[in-house]
Amino acid sequence: MKRFILALSLLTSSLFASSSVEERLWDNGDTLLQFLQRNSIPMALYYNLDREDQELASEIASRAKYQILKDTNGQIEQVLIPISDELQIHIYKSKDEYKLTFTPVDYTKEERVLRIEVKTSAYQDVYEESQSSTLARAMVRAFKSSVNFRSIQKGDKITLYYSQKRREGKLWGDITIHMAMVEINKNAREIFLFNDTYYGRDGKELESFLLAKPVVYKRISSHFTTARFHPVLKRYRAHLGIDYAAPTGTPVKSAGNGTVSFVGTQGGYGKVIKIKHASGYTTLYAHLSRFAKIKTGQKVKQGQLIGYVGSTGMSTGPHLHFGVYLNNKAINPLSVVKIAKSELGAQAKAEFKQKINAYEEALQKIQTNPPKEEEFGNYIEF
Repeated sequence: MKRFILALSLLTSSLFASSSVEERLWDNGDTLLQFLQRNSIPMALYYNLDREDQELASEIASRAKYQILKDTNGQIEQVLIPISDELQIHIYKSKDEYKLTFTPVDYTKEERVLRIEVKTSAYQDVYEESQSSTLARAMVRAFKSSVNFRSIQKGDKITLYYSQKRREGKLWGDITIHMAMVEINKNAREIFLFNDTYYGRDGKELESFLLAKPVVYKRISSHFTTARFHPVLKRYRAHLGIDYAAPTGTPVKSAGNGTVSFVGTQGGYGKVIKIKHASGYTTLYAHLSRFAKIKTGQKVKQGQLIGYVGSTGMSTGPHLHFGVYLNNKAINPLSVVKIAKSELGAQAKAEFKQKINAYEEALQKIQTNPPKEEEFGNYIEF
């Protein structure tokens, strides 16, 4: 952690005014290995990573903003490359030798409340009030299939209680709406976030974006985890997807309707397919043995054959690594891969009611003591 703090201070301190910091965009299809080779950084940094970390390095998103610190001679001293809004790759020089580690992204979290009376449309008015299209999209996504926003009229009311991250003075990552209320013709419709899923006050799950399981599997060999400090390895680990163990050649099907955005090889993920879906979702299918007859730009249906299970890339055995992304942010696939709408059980419902109370108390506190207003801006993409 001290090394990470040092990295941030080096990138921002006026003491290093003689050094230069460059902010660049990650090229589409680029890999960490290609980046190291292109910048004359020993490729052993990649090859010395274990299997999980080589796979994790494949998570660098196209057009992600990353930073390079160079000395007065133009030599690279440090590099910070986000692989999610929680974790980043840190490459740095130590005694004239390059090293690589994974560190958490440094950010602050702000909680906010937005209340508006509709003048034009829900989306447009939320955007104009907040200057954040990310918030407007998050609102529509949260209420998906439960509110027809085209039916909202002038004078209807919207309340959003949400959190956002800020990194280096800029908004970072996606917005999380914790609770929201849309009042249509004085009829209030409420939603509450609980265990990555939205429910009504009665504990019934809202209809939402649904994905089907992409493969017939024997077992889940690895679950989704975000940045966490491993107490034994003494470093940060993450697994931004679910691994479904299955025999080589098992058919892999598209989890939903969408458009193929990538077919090819991607670092530790081996043979990969990416599909863009509605509402900002993208799915990733990795370690495939081969592809079906599909190509970039092709539209696919839910359940359509796209490839076959394999063990390409950094893999110790045949399985499908299945990733789900919302606005480029990796999310737990199990939060959107569902069979049908469900209702919370007795114990979960009790916890849900406690969560509602906590949300409403926080909402009241923020309304009483609103945070200092800061200018909204475009979110940093990663």
